[in-house]
Amino acid sequence: MSQYDVAIIGAGIAGASIAAEIADDCSVIILEAEDQPGYHSTGRSAAFWTESYGGPQVQPLTTASFDFLHNPPSEFSETGFLKIRRAINIGRVDEQHLIEDFVSEFSKSGVAMIRWNKDEIAAVVPNLKDGWDRAIYEPDCCDIDVAALHMAYLRSAKRKDVSLSCRARVDQITYKEGAWVIGSGGEVIHAKKIINAAGAWAGDVAKLAGALPVEIQPMRRTMVQLRTNPPSSSDMPLVVALDGSFYFKPESGGSFWISPHDETPVVASDVAPEEWDVALAIDRFQSIMDVEIELVSRKWAGLRSFSPDRLPIYGFDPERPDFFWFAGQGGFGIQTAPAAAKLAKAIFLDAERDPSVRSLDADLYDPKRFIDQAA
Repeated sequence: MSQYDVAIIGAGIAGASIAAEIADDCSVIILEAEDQPGYHSTGRSAAFWTESYGGPQVQPLTTASFDFLHNPPSEFSETGFLKIRRAINIGRVDEQHLIEDFVSEFSKSGVAMIRWNKDEIAAVVPNLKDGWDRAIYEPDCCDIDVAALHMAYLRSAKRKDVSLSCRARVDQITYKEGAWVIGSGGEVIHAKKIINAAGAWAGDVAKLAGALPVEIQPMRRTMVQLRTNPPSSSDMPLVVALDGSFYFKPESGGSFWISPHDETPVVASDVAPEEWDVALAIDRFQSIMDVEIELVSRKWAGLRSFSPDRLPIYGFDPERPDFFWFAGQGGFGIQTAPAAAKLAKAIFLDAERDPSVRSLDADLYDPKRFIDQAA
């Protein structure tokens, strides 16, 4: 029987980042159900950082993460994780209302946004079809090296003596004599506190622990890699439909990564792309780009898991005070990871906040907001 101060359930970007943050103050074990960390969501990310993604209540977390991602402490990584990509949020001539709504949402955020006309769009998106002549340009959008960031968190945790146990699916949780008793793959773990970083399985973990019954809904998101003629331009920005129907960006070698921006509710599992969603992605891509599709090089799907109000959940459970939520991070868990982990550390340890997250409104993400819903 192993004993720890904290058992973290899930070794994706959430579990890895919070482990690295708290391990100087606690003995920690991470329990990961799969053969390797980050298999379902972290390893299948679209890999971009853009401040508008996730909406105006997620944006402060994204913005607060930039400095760490761009110029991390030398002991964490010798290089940064961001590379400038730029983004345009694009619409048709009859979608001016979407432009106005989008700008209004972020009017007080300080996010750099510039209105663009058809000529400005066409200058950076070659082979653009007619009709797409409204856009908001975000010059600060970046690509993220997701694998490098995730591994850096795992390395940092390991240096701080965090134990990582893979193929350790949690199947039983009880509270006995002031500690959690966790059954995992035939082993028994004792921990004073649990951090629920289980992503799509976070709701299931909460039920096992008798915590607040917050419905964490996994959603399938489809990605497709295409080879086209002419090929993509390496300096093309991320292109996002203002109506939420697609996004795409160039990939090395002249390919495109595209998504129909689907959010199909699914049971937490190892999801695979549906042919209908692949076809939908291609159709929507062809609605904007006048190119020939030569080959579908690759297709995959990942999980994005949302709380009922689509905001993340950071904080101690109101019904189980030694049970800490660090879940519900949708598709923005990578780009908000540094700020989210630093904020969660301060809440978890009841400690002073890092300067980068001092101004964040933690109440927005507190699980107590779901008490009335559970009742």
